[in-house]
Amino acid sequence: MSVRVGENAAMNVPASLVTRSQHGLQLPGIPNLHSHAFQRAMAGLAERQTHPEDSFWTWRETMYRFAARMDPDSTYAVASQLYVEMLEAGYTSVCEFHYLHHAPDGRPYADPAAMSRALIAAARDTGIRMTLLPVLYMSGGFDGRALSARQQRFGHDLEAFLQLHQALRAEQDGLLRIGCAFHSLRAVPEAAMREVLSALPVDVPLHIHIAEQIGEVQDCLSLRGARPVEWLQHNFDVDARWTLVHATHLVPEETRRLAASGATVAICPTTEANLGDGLFPLRDYLDAGGSWGIGSDSHISVSPVEELRWLEYGQRLVTRHRNIAVGTDSSSVGETLLRGALASGSAPTGQDGSGDLLVLDANAPILAGASDGDVVDRWIFSGNRNAVAEVHVGGQQWVADGRHRDRESIAHRYRATLATLLAD
Repeated sequence: MSVRVGENAAMNVPASLVTRSQHGLQLPGIPNLHSHAFQRAMAGLAERQTHPEDSFWTWRETMYRFAARMDPDSTYAVASQLYVEMLEAGYTSVCEFHYLHHAPDGRPYADPAAMSRALIAAARDTGIRMTLLPVLYMSGGFDGRALSARQQRFGHDLEAFLQLHQALRAEQDGLLRIGCAFHSLRAVPEAAMREVLSALPVDVPLHIHIAEQIGEVQDCLSLRGARPVEWLQHNFDVDARWTLVHATHLVPEETRRLAASGATVAICPTTEANLGDGLFPLRDYLDAGGSWGIGSDSHISVSPVEELRWLEYGQRLVTRHRNIAVGTDSSSVGETLLRGALASGSAPTGQDGSGDLLVLDANAPILAGASDGDVVDRWIFSGNRNAVAEVHVGGQQWVADGRHRDRESIAHRYRATLATLLAD
């Protein structure tokens, strides 16, 4: 079931997060608001120093080289493995921010939607709920420079992009929604953003990378006279339809206005830490009533537990205090974090998550003696052994006893694909 963005800004989050059953401890399924599926296959391959000041920008060089090897078949294999891992970890839906559209030389495939369809097939075959976000990517910087040779396979002109979007919308069903993503302010000119927005139906979720790195903020200030989030809010009607990915580098006024807008911030703590991006101003944003969720982004980790834990731990490290993310109605950090991640799910995904749930193993050692009041804290803050026993999506069970039903066959295909991708 899809929902009209803005009409139902929060998923149905039960008054009590934990329901005890004969099968274990039941929780709502968790939405993953930001994913680049192909990057799962390069996890751990960018951890050698290439420059004394390594950053996102040097990591991107490794990513470009790896992306150049992907095709529809390898994309399907990698995405299938990733989605199995997501489901086994407790994610039941994924927003796939998809910009790897064309062949490595930049020419469209015979079917211009071939790479998108590979992702859709992977989601359907593994059972995860998907919001596919085809990405518009047109320029190489705020100055409007042309795409580099390695970026050619990301690019579209407006007509081709809108044709792709229309073709993909015809595939929507109960577990698939087609949204739209602007890669970033540096990659999409203002006029193009306006034209796309005028052409799209009003129920399409909108996502954009923004204010992830200091360099991006500085370039935006230099060439547009405003910070990225500030500029977006001044020039577009940012509301519940929008999901701003990262939004790491905010000043207080941006934080307040963003929280008041009804937009969602997709925070990706493990990727932001891995890339050295910085810390989102979580406490100020919570105090302003902002909507947020989590994403695994580059998939250096595929675990909602780790995303939520490190969202809190980052704040502890910078403030030198404990128990930062708590709400007015609960002193539990775990419950506050999980409720926040759940409550914003329908606007970014365009879906309500009906029938999506996970079941924790009540016999797992990390949950020994757990009460209803401390289950979530125990799950999030007791280590990395996966306690997820079952996962159901749309009322259908895909994970039992902690294992996806097609785990072995999908892993076999993934291993063969990696051997080819990593061959010299």
